[in-house]
Amino acid sequence: MLQIEFCLKSFGKYAPESDLVFRIAISLIFIVGGLGHFGEHQYMLDRMATAPWVDVVNSIGDASVLLWISGAVFVVAGLALAVGYKTRLAALALFATLVPITLAIHVAPGHMGPFFKNIAILGALTHFFFKGPGRYALEKED
Repeated sequence: MLQIEFCLKSFGKYAPESDLVFRIAISLIFIVGGLGHFGEHQYMLDRMATAPWVDVVNSIGDASVLLWISGAVFVVAGLALAVGYKTRLAALALFATLVPITLAIHVAPGHMGPFFKNIAILGALTHFFFKGPGRYALEKED
């Protein structure tokens, strides 16, 4: 058991690279998803119309406009997160956009998988908000 712990400990030297991989992996969810807000716009509107909280969404604003805005935030902030530019601001924008989407669309019977996936993603965004981009990024950490 001690030998395994020693081997695992040696992987700590790759922490800077893991920040880069983690940042890119999380950002791809937003970039691809945000592009889907444009390319699959009607499909997503139809899906939103069946959500139990559709009246709340409609009270905030036109669902189509909200979908365009969230798609733009996902793509722009997702790209910023991927390259490590204004990482904390990008994480905050993504977090602030994902929370209402999660509450409006995924707090529903039968949506617990997507709900907890989004909870995990919110955890990743919290990580980058507090930690910053890591070593391999366009912005340099303080």
